[in-house]
Amino acid sequence: MFFESTKDIPLEANPVRKVVTISKSKKFREKHGKILLEGRRLISDALEAGAVLETLFFSSVDSLTDFPAEKLKRANLVKVKFEDIKTWSDLVTPQGIIAIFNVPNYAQMKYPELCIKNCLPLSVICDNIRDPGNLGTILRCAAGAGCDKVLLTKGCVDVWEPKVLRAGMGAHFRIPLIANLEWESIPNYLSTSCKVFAADHHGLATLDQDVSSSGRDKDYAWVSSRQNPKVNQYKEWSSSDDDSDLEERKPTAKFHLPDVGIQCYHDLWAQGQTAVVIGGEAHGLSMEALELAESTAGQRLYIPLVPGMDSLNSGMAASILLFEAKRQLTLLKK
Repeated sequence: MFFESTKDIPLEANPVRKVVTISKSKKFREKHGKILLEGRRLISDALEAGAVLETLFFSSVDSLTDFPAEKLKRANLVKVKFEDIKTWSDLVTPQGIIAIFNVPNYAQMKYPELCIKNCLPLSVICDNIRDPGNLGTILRCAAGAGCDKVLLTKGCVDVWEPKVLRAGMGAHFRIPLIANLEWESIPNYLSTSCKVFAADHHGLATLDQDVSSSGRDKDYAWVSSRQNPKVNQYKEWSSSDDDSDLEERKPTAKFHLPDVGIQCYHDLWAQGQTAVVIGGEAHGLSMEALELAESTAGQRLYIPLVPGMDSLNSGMAASILLFEAKRQLTLLKK
């Protein structure tokens, strides 16, 4: 087996070091379509799923025996010092092996048969998830619960960011991930019978809050002072106006707030093709997420917490909701 060696090249002059460093940047990944994977398990998962390996850096020839020989034939194999890999690595204890892959295309991936066999009519929509650890946790939960896909809107952290990959624990190669989507295109990836449910970041924190018999609370938590949750008015103001002008001015326009019901997560809701929207911790659900839920006759879902607690992070909320959906959908099959 032929491979190059950089053993005698000083670290400062090592061109491989520059390549690996650039591979970790989002701009490089987007421009050149490359991702960086580290560790035997993650690299093996990528190879088994059909991801295209470009370059493999290793510190010990013995580590190559962990991978099928046919998967390495077309790749560049580069032996480097373990000290170099420690410099490049984000891990506390590097394994001495790093690889550059082409960004995987979900439509061309070969996902594990067991994952496909146990797949449920359940999708996840990530709405502006910006924390890498939370996104990785959501992907891991989605794969573990048997979701059929994860859709990520523009504004989410890069799904191939190293911290997301580490938190995902191989989920990237067990479930289709479709990223950088505009909200207008989301329905194209869902069946026409799919109902969209939204994890309500600002929802009811306790069970003793008022919920009407129709399943709708009095108002959205972030606009609770408004009289009508469906139609709201606003006034226009410029820097040349004073406060008295603004008070006397009549509303000039109206905007629509989606009228979406709310229910506790453990009540029945997953009864067919289902999608769950998980919003980011900083801003919660977007208006587009609520509009999609309204258009599909979905609901907002809340997880009751004890008084005094603000909310769960998005990764924890996703795990609760997805495995509850799995429970309900599994019962439906029986």
